[in-house]
Amino acid sequence: MTVKVIVISLYALMIIIVGILGLKKTKTFSDFFLGGGNIGPWMTAFSYGTAYFSAVLFIGFAGKIGWGFGYSSLWIAFFNGILGVFVVWALMGWKIKRASLDYNVSTISEYLEKRYNSRFFKLLSSIVIFIFMIPYSAAVFMGLSYLFTSNFNLPYAYALISMGIFTGVYMVLGGYKSMALIDMIFGIIMVAGVIILFTSTLNEAGGLKNITSALNNIDPELTEPVGPPGLWPLFSIIMLTSLAPFAMPQLVQKFYAIRDKRSVRIGTIASTFFAFLIGFVAYFIGSTTRVFLTPESSPEAFERGKPIFDRLMPELLANVIPESLSVIILLLILSASMSTLAALVLISSSSLTKDLYHGFINRNASDGTLTRLMRFASAFFIILSVTLAFLNVDTIVAILGISWGAIGAFFLGPFVWGLFMKKATKTGALASGIGGLSICLILYISGMPSPQAGTIGMLSSLALNPIISILSKGGLHE
Repeated sequence: MTVKVIVISLYALMIIIVGILGLKKTKTFSDFFLGGGNIGPWMTAFSYGTAYFSAVLFIGFAGKIGWGFGYSSLWIAFFNGILGVFVVWALMGWKIKRASLDYNVSTISEYLEKRYNSRFFKLLSSIVIFIFMIPYSAAVFMGLSYLFTSNFNLPYAYALISMGIFTGVYMVLGGYKSMALIDMIFGIIMVAGVIILFTSTLNEAGGLKNITSALNNIDPELTEPVGPPGLWPLFSIIMLTSLAPFAMPQLVQKFYAIRDKRSVRIGTIASTFFAFLIGFVAYFIGSTTRVFLTPESSPEAFERGKPIFDRLMPELLANVIPESLSVIILLLILSASMSTLAALVLISSSSLTKDLYHGFINRNASDGTLTRLMRFASAFFIILSVTLAFLNVDTIVAILGISWGAIGAFFLGPFVWGLFMKKATKTGALASGIGGLSICLILYISGMPSPQAGTIGMLSSLALNPIISILSKGGLHE
């Protein structure tokens, strides 16, 4: 325990020092939000990967999906790497950067405004970002807090408040400069951590053959190509987590900040390798929860014999990983989550500052004013996210599902077709954004699980823009 406290304290000190260094290098709004738009391929690749994967993956998804689907959860890791990373980088990376230069924009809301000549689109998209990023951020805070509760026996509330303050200090100081300086360190820690996690789990279980045999004895379907919940739930989670990155604002921003076309090519390979490694190990470890955890051996992870999904992975990591290595795993998930939180805070605060305040309230605001407001907005967003995490309203998977589903359903149709279809119209874009979001929310409120509701909303959004654009014959004009 003493070693863990010392290492985490040193880690926190490093983050604060980096934040202070970032503060000294942050002179303009562009510095705070995009690192000056001159970030190299390796920093961008690690920044993209660490923003994609967080405690949501390791604590929420790996636990619940691994428990339910067994080995078939590895399909999610495969498609996350192929669609969510490789195809996004290879097909869209440079197009996104080029569009940001052509339209002179720094946020996805500004792009939609100029691409479709609609200030209303900018207003609506900035509101959607801020509202639906809050549950995503809350889910990350929940995952981290569960992890610290298991490792340090901290009350959930104390762990949550500590994570909120820590993130606030890190972000409010340096913005993207802080992220760019430290995301490579985060990425290296994550790579080392998942390798240790994978080998430690295999050693503890006596090898892959023993794990597979144990899963077969529990339920033969856990080692089949499609796990017990069935094909539709598996497909929905694959689509939710692999399609949404095509238009998730915090991931799109990484391409606004990248240096040049060469950086995109290098980043494509680096980020894809990173995604495969992190994703496959996380879901594989999640599938072993049934092997290692039972109501008798880990009562904290069960209630009346049924698993508490968000507590499965923290219990597994705390009890299965050797004490000498557990601090590395703790740093692995902390690193992943800090980068994700930083990306979410940055995007959400920009939606308030750049898109709403500068776009509609004070168009003559100075660069210094915008930078100061970004810091205030960052702190405000963190407070709201921590407050929602306190309420603990649902599982991490359900919370993230509605967040990613709603954002993906709103942005996929307008953003993707805006880049690739010159004849995409404002009418088609608005119809796809509003229609996709409405379908997602209606299905969710009606009782459909969030991954399925989000998937249907996103696919609807992608289908509506080209159809409505063609039918509208040029759309409506302001």
